[in-house]
Amino acid sequence: MTALHVEEAGASGPLLLCLHGIGSSSAAFAPQLEGLAEHARVIAWDAPGYGKSPDPEVPLDLDGFADAAAEVIRAYGSPAHVLGVSWGGVIALRLATRHPELVASLIVADSSAGSGTDPAKAAGMRARATELAEVGPRVFAAQRGPRLVSDLADAALVERVVETMAGSIRLPGYGYAAESMAGADLREELAAVTAPALVVCGDRDTVTGIEASQVLAGALHKTAYVIVKDAGHLANQEQPERFNAWVLSHLHIVTA
Repeated sequence: MTALHVEEAGASGPLLLCLHGIGSSSAAFAPQLEGLAEHARVIAWDAPGYGKSPDPEVPLDLDGFADAAAEVIRAYGSPAHVLGVSWGGVIALRLATRHPELVASLIVADSSAGSGTDPAKAAGMRARATELAEVGPRVFAAQRGPRLVSDLADAALVERVVETMAGSIRLPGYGYAAESMAGADLREELAAVTAPALVVCGDRDTVTGIEASQVLAGALHKTAYVIVKDAGHLANQEQPERFNAWVLSHLHIVTA
């Protein structure tokens, strides 16, 4: 695969790979790139077919996205602590079972076991590519972006989320991502994850929601579970100081 675009910050410490949600890019992790750089080597990708990364040469399923993330880790020469938000969390979990030697630990934020756990959710996910093709990324982002933060979010954050989505998503990459989510039901494989995990969820997340995160936390063997107060689906952006504090605590524990 052609090299993917990656944003980097930090010169020392553990390697932290950040995997964004289905409607975003590396820009979603600006608060982590800035706030964690003193403590870790932080890298955030634009997934294949997103943002500044090239379009995939062939269609990608969930395994394909996980393999692409594995290649990013290999390029840095050491196992990574993998932070995945929403769709990025689903990729991170599959990465942990498919390439366990590359995953030192997991931080799974506002995520789920995949949309394949529910036929209606799967159908809705599959319909997104058609919607994007019909209305275009800017209208699509304006309709979907505001739902990703809580009712407490300020207007500047809402605008930033919408602008990030509008500038990040396109076909065919978004369609491949949506299909990878629609077909994903990770509930049976969660017990096979050997990496220690931190499961995080905003208390006002109405997209995947607290119950979906609890399913993950309950099935993973080595896990801690935390709720981020006053945050919606994008807890890492809406409450970055609280979110980063939990990430640092997790990294301290698993690297001690």
